[in-house]
Amino acid sequence: MIKRRLKELDLLRFLAALAVVIFHYAFRGYARGDMSTMPYPLLAEPAKYGYLGVELFFMISGFVILMTASNNNLKAFFISRVVRICPAFWVCCTLTFVITLAIGQPRYTADFYQYVMNMTFLSDALGVLPIDGVYWSLFAEIKFYLMISILLGFKQIEKIEAYLVAWLLISAVSEIFVMEKLRWVLVTDYAAYFIAGATFYVIWTKGFTITRVFLLVGALVLAGYTAIVWADVLETKYLTDYNNLIICSMIILFFIIFLMIATNKTSAIGALNWTALGALTYPLYLLHQMIGFMIFNIVYPAVNPHLLLWGTVALMIGGSYLIHKTIEVPIARSMKKFLSFSLIHVRG
Repeated sequence: MIKRRLKELDLLRFLAALAVVIFHYAFRGYARGDMSTMPYPLLAEPAKYGYLGVELFFMISGFVILMTASNNNLKAFFISRVVRICPAFWVCCTLTFVITLAIGQPRYTADFYQYVMNMTFLSDALGVLPIDGVYWSLFAEIKFYLMISILLGFKQIEKIEAYLVAWLLISAVSEIFVMEKLRWVLVTDYAAYFIAGATFYVIWTKGFTITRVFLLVGALVLAGYTAIVWADVLETKYLTDYNNLIICSMIILFFIIFLMIATNKTSAIGALNWTALGALTYPLYLLHQMIGFMIFNIVYPAVNPHLLLWGTVALMIGGSYLIHKTIEVPIARSMKKFLSFSLIHVRG
């Protein structure tokens, strides 16, 4: 039985988003010289590990999505996901598109067809470039939502552990034998994080069993394997060295944090109100990358890089808050009412 809202997850979301922002601004943008003209050597070395914030996001998603699906109601789950994803995405995608047209050239370009495909969430399936590169993780999330929706549709969510075991085993086989189509469909590069998050939710509500321990151990091993493989790719891509011990240690830390959450060892942190930080995390993640790089490319080196980087971070956080409060919340509220009425009407 759910006893309280886990507000510590809101703090965790924000820290994950901030890690990704710093990864992009202090390392990724300048690393290949193809996105940002502004180097930031002061933070470049630790910042290059900030991409792991996305993996943490996926663990949070596994936990939260299973919590959302626990009422075994497909309609309620569908409405909650549409209302959560669409308003902020539409606003941030539109802003990024307009700003790209206004100040992005010659480095950045976008066209209306690309914009429409992004707005309809079809760009990944149709091979259309995203308006902002961060959208790739959203498409991975949507595949996870579809898997959960299928289980809800067939009234199988109560058997989630069996499906998590199957997903883990198939993902491991697909990774080892490089079965590309299956890897794309089942998001096997990141399946371990979704599986771990979902398993920690089950442990939080029902406690430990041998199956749940197996899922956690298996997910940790798969996460470590895929992370090391991906680090090799990043080393070639960014011409830098990654320390596998640091990467694996960070992943283990994520598991330890969730173990503490699942066993109610973080209630003191959860007693504080982190809701506002959690609420602006999604628009911050969607908004920051391309717009931030365009700002850097226009203003640097005229403005001090420290002022420029941290000022842009503050601008993105402030902008995300305004988007959430003035646009996302009202649109989400209206969409929820509309969808709830429409689906009841169709059912009737």
